[in-house]
Amino acid sequence: MVVERVDLETTRQRIRLARLPRAFEGFRIGQISDLHIGPFMSAAEIRRVVGITNALKPDLIVLTGDYVTWDPSTQGAVVGALTGLRAPHGVYGCLGNHELWTRTEDSITALFAAAGIPILRQERVMIAAGGPGSPLGSESLNLVGVDYQTHSSRGRRERGFVREYLAGIELLLQPDTTHILLSHNPNTFDRAAELGIDLSLAGHTHGGQVALEFVHPGISPGRLVTPYVRGWFQKGNAQLYVNRGIGTIGVPIRFDAPPEITEFELVRA
Repeated sequence: MVVERVDLETTRQRIRLARLPRAFEGFRIGQISDLHIGPFMSAAEIRRVVGITNALKPDLIVLTGDYVTWDPSTQGAVVGALTGLRAPHGVYGCLGNHELWTRTEDSITALFAAAGIPILRQERVMIAAGGPGSPLGSESLNLVGVDYQTHSSRGRRERGFVREYLAGIELLLQPDTTHILLSHNPNTFDRAAELGIDLSLAGHTHGGQVALEFVHPGISPGRLVTPYVRGWFQKGNAQLYVNRGIGTIGVPIRFDAPPEITEFELVRA
């Protein structure tokens, strides 16, 4: 349980998308989530994650929230550790519940921006096939990012409470385009599927962190908050991948839920 916390895995997942432009056949995306810098996750360990991710040579890197844990003063260190990420189509991210709860959403967004990493907050960016600076056209992906959203209204979770997931996100979508959503909370997936978003990338659950699914599929703390605990899901033409994250919350242990960097290969369905 202690060793697995640092037993980092690289998961490779092929994603088949019906609307994927031909120019993006074989396009690779690296995903990192839930770093949780703190006493049990140092900047040095995060730089190790950065090195492994860069070695995969992804075309695009995405970060799906929870960079800090409880201490706002750690935000500079985690951003500094992540500035080493490199991908020809850029590095983009969204925010998680711990940025919301520590009230660091604006400040960490500014730190990331200064480091050349845009955090998408109810925003989109078009990823051109030819890379940054290339003309946009039908050969492009629409990358959308949102802040943490929840239907729970208890205690600290009142921050981020919404009655409808992804409200207003329709304005960021456009017809005949492949949409990829960065949303820390995987519970936004049902609404994303209704909106026609092709692929959602999430984190938040740590894969259950301490899971006993080898005993019974329902034994996982993550199932208390979402049916989408880890891995790949599909609903109609929409797909979701829930990354198990890097760090931990509460006790610094993992069981049957090792930390994960995900490498996606996009192919035409």
